Amino acid sequence: MDNKTKIPVYILSGFLGSGKTTVLLNMLEHCKNKGQHPGIILNELGQENVEGHLFEDKKVVELLNGCICCTIQDDLKETMDNLIAEMDSSPLDVLFIEGTGVANPLEIQESLLSKPYIDQFEIMSIITVLDASHYLEYQSVFSSSAEVRKLMKEQMVCGSLLLLNKTDLIRSEQLDKVIQKITKIAGVETELVKCSYGQIEAGMLFEKRFQSISIGKQHSDIDHHHHHHSTVQAIKLEDFPAFQQKTFEKWLKQLPNNVLRGKGIVEIENSNQFYSFQYASKKVTFTPVPSTLNKKNIIILIGTGLNNEAMNSHCKQLLEGI
Repeated sequence: MDNKTKIPVYILSGFLGSGKTTVLLNMLEHCKNKGQHPGIILNELGQENVEGHLFEDKKVVELLNGCICCTIQDDLKETMDNLIAEMDSSPLDVLFIEGTGVANPLEIQESLLSKPYIDQFEIMSIITVLDASHYLEYQSVFSSSAEVRKLMKEQMVCGSLLLLNKTDLIRSEQLDKVIQKITKIAGVETELVKCSYGQIEAGMLFEKRFQSISIGKQHSDIDHHHHHHSTVQAIKLEDFPAFQQKTFEKWLKQLPNNVLRGKGIVEIENSNQFYSFQYASKKVTFTPVPSTLNKKNIIILIGTGLNNEAMNSHCKQLLEGI
């Protein structure tokens, strides 16, 4: 198979809550407008994907309960094998791979550059999304861990396009400071684009930026095959009643600082309506879930040090107090 017939691949990377899925949805809307048939590989740390309804009419493969850059890398290769086998009956125009918020995209990249995948797929860009509003906090030795700082460096160094998202949430002087620090790590040659709500001109998102010759640089900058997200876990809460929206928002904002991300589906009291919620940067948004979907209350919390009895007890106490 020659280059002209290879399927273009876009890898979406970025730390927890940076806005990867929002960027992906924007890219999918562009594909829809062009009449293209995209394939999507979604990777989640937890046991359940609570955002599946966002991709209801798309060809999606969910890789759950692990990270495709390490613990379930074989699952990624098996998925790619299946996509190749289905090419004739279910052709793809483009493939998107969204890693977990703690994935090192270098591992995903290397899988795609190996046989037989390099003959079928062509990496166009590794898009790393960064949360401008929390960047300085995540990089601080006083409010973050060495693991988180190292992981974010890996994601930036691997990125062929850096999207500095949520710029509307910080002041201009703070934004300038964030840009200076990112440029110092990623280098001036890596394009950095500011945005809010993941909105960026489609031509920039879909431009081919990946150069395989950059692997050598990445190997020298990254502690290869050493995974820095061993302390990041996901826990699932379920079997709880409907509650008032304001009460739930208050509960989320009272969660400990080591809860970096929250998402799920909840029923709002007296509304007979389920809502998908997204929690990051101490902010929460709600989106109605189509009534045609059979849904249940479920909350996924992702952060550091969450897989312990104390954290589970704390969450249950908060839920019982609602």
